[in-house]
Order: sequence, then C-alpha cells, then structure tokens
Amino acid sequence: MVTDSTAALPPGLAASVGLHVVPLDVTIDGVRYVEGVDVTPEQLLHALERGAKVTTSQPPPSAFAAVYERAAAAGAHEIVSVHLSGEMSGTVRSARTAATVSPVPVRVVDSRTAALGFGFAAVAAARYAGAPVVADPDDPAAGDLPDDGRGAAVRRWMTRAVHRGAPAPVWPDAEQVARVAATAAESSRVWFLVDSLEHLRRGGRLGTAAAALGTVLGLRPLLSLQDGRLVVGEKVRTRRAARERLEQVALADLAGRTTARIGVHHVGPSDVAEEVAERLVRDAGVPVVEVLIADAGAVLAAHVGPGLLAVVVTDA
Repeated sequence: MVTDSTAALPPGLAASVGLHVVPLDVTIDGVRYVEGVDVTPEQLLHALERGAKVTTSQPPPSAFAAVYERAAAAGAHEIVSVHLSGEMSGTVRSARTAATVSPVPVRVVDSRTAALGFGFAAVAAARYAGAPVVADPDDPAAGDLPDDGRGAAVRRWMTRAVHRGAPAPVWPDAEQVARVAATAAESSRVWFLVDSLEHLRRGGRLGTAAAALGTVLGLRPLLSLQDGRLVVGEKVRTRRAARERLEQVALADLAGRTTARIGVHHVGPSDVAEEVAERLVRDAGVPVVEVLIADAGAVLAAHVGPGLLAVVVTDA
C-alpha cells in the first residue's frame, strides 16, 4: 500500500498499517524541502508569517517508481496507491505514470478528497489488505480474536487453522483493496475553516472571485470539497461563529451515519482541535470508532496559511 504525505496521517500510523508514504515537495524562497523529512509544519508556519514565498509540487514519477520497485523487491505481487484528489494536485498523475513502469501491477486510486479524507481511506484499505478471509468460518475462534490493525491476530488464528489442515487463507487482491479505499474516500466529508483565502488564491486552488468573498466585510469562509475541488460554502462573520458552524455541519453529517471516524486537522497549536474533537465525539449520537487529531502538514499549511481548522468525517 502506498499513499502521499498530504494524507496528513499522525506520526507512526502509516508504518503501523504497512503504508508507504511518498512525500511532496515544499519550496521556501527558492529552497526545496521534502515534506516530513527536512521541513516541519512549524517551520513552514514561521516562513508564512514572515512573508516568505512558498510553493509546493507533487512528487516526480521517479519517486513513486522507486517505492513501487522496493515494494516488489520485498515480495509484493500487486500494489494499491491512494492519493490526493487529481483536481487539486498532479500527484495522481505522477503515480499513474510510475505505474506504467512498475515491475508489478499498480492500481492508483484518485480519492477525490484531501487530508484525512483520503488518509482514513488509505489506512482502511491497508488494514483490509492485511487481514485474510477466514478459511474456516465454522471454527468458533474465528470471530473472537481482535485485529491489531495489521491483521496480526487473524494471521495467528489462520496459522493454527492451517496447521490443523484447514484450507489456506485467502488474501484480498488489489482490486478488492482499491475498492475499499475508493468506498471509504467517497464516504468522507471534509470542511475547512481558514483565516484567509489569499494563500489558496495564490496557489491556484481557489478562483480570485471566490477568494474575494473572504475579505468582504471580514467574513470567515467555510470551505468544503465537491467533486474533488475546494469550494466556498457558508460565510460567517467571526471566527468563533465559524468554528461553531463547522461543528454544527459536522454533527449534522454524523447524524446520518451508523458509525464514523472523525479527524480534526490544525496548523499550529492543537488545543482548539482537541476541544473540537471532544465535542464532536460527545455529541455525535452515533458510535465513533476512531478519532485522529493531526497537524495538517507542511503542504496543506502552505496552501491554506495560518489558522487552519478542518474536520473530516467518514464511515467506519
């Protein structure tokens, strides 16, 4: 399983489920940095605050090709690669180019969403890929063992079952894993609250007319993703009112689900994000099986600027 750094996954989570993360590039005043390697969101935040010129770029196809080659050398027969919306970045295009020269088949999934909207999807697919179909459903132990997130408990049970002469485990193929990723991404909803739309305008992620709405009468825009693109939704007068509205729209969405995962992104201190996550879980009205509070990452910070608060809701 492969994804990219704009999934904004908390440190350690990707490795724990077997996800390889390909980083994007960030350029600050002409100097190139690699996200997650030699530039932190805090460093980028300081650069933005001092007025540095910041741009980002997708990984070149060679970066994906190298990851695919390493996965094949490690024994992978197929690869699923889940990425940021193709409407917002050329990352998917780079992955597809690399897939044409991969030594093993690669299924590239355009998530049509961003941040944990596809981060959750990539993790769900990786967890699914790590768990075989139980070969002996009549064994009472089959449904009792917990999964550690990588299918380890299932593997232990399968080892015992095969030792007793049960059929061999059936592992999901790339098509099934890609379908899990696409379904999870499709179920996700993402809302962004930012202090200014100017950074998005400069980066070409939002039109000039739409960006202007954020400055008229001091309105605070609430952004969402539609058809893989950022759009301006509601416009609220103050940041406090905008944050309350952000929570309201997330709770309204949660009310229509049976179970959910919640992610809250921030740029800078995490205290407000933690408060928002706590209130959403408390008032969700449905079981919330996972909550992630994560820094938005350097690339997203470069596009939205200081003050980002984002909420992601997806089916569990």
